[in-house]
Amino acid sequence: MCSAAHVVANDIDTVAAVAIQLNCEFNNLEPIPCVTDNLIGSEPEHWDLILLGDMFYDEDLADSLHTWLQMCIKVHNTQVYIGDPGRAEFENHRIKNFIKLLAQYTLPESVREENYGLTSSTVWLYKPDV
Repeated sequence: MCSAAHVVANDIDTVAAVAIQLNCEFNNLEPIPCVTDNLIGSEPEHWDLILLGDMFYDEDLADSLHTWLQMCIKVHNTQVYIGDPGRAEFENHRIKNFIKLLAQYTLPESVREENYGLTSSTVWLYKPDV
């Protein structure tokens, strides 16, 4: 018998947490709980899957994410997918040695204007040697 998936969102920005709830409501989905604690560097829970979006905008953050994600994978064999619009901190980070391209999407013109000319977003599978 299959059990229902347990989904929890995480964003340290309380406005983003509200946006997650509004998106659920808008799409007629049951609300997803959103934790606003910074989980990066914490003891990894038994998560089957971590989805990251546009998190590599700072080199120090990229370093701490890389270390923490490796620990999550090592301890619980967590799958990790990363969405990134091609920021320099991601493109030039050593994490690029541990990812596999899954998909690439062209950003709409309005999003390009808001994001300093970034033109696409890419989804990667993160698979380090742990």
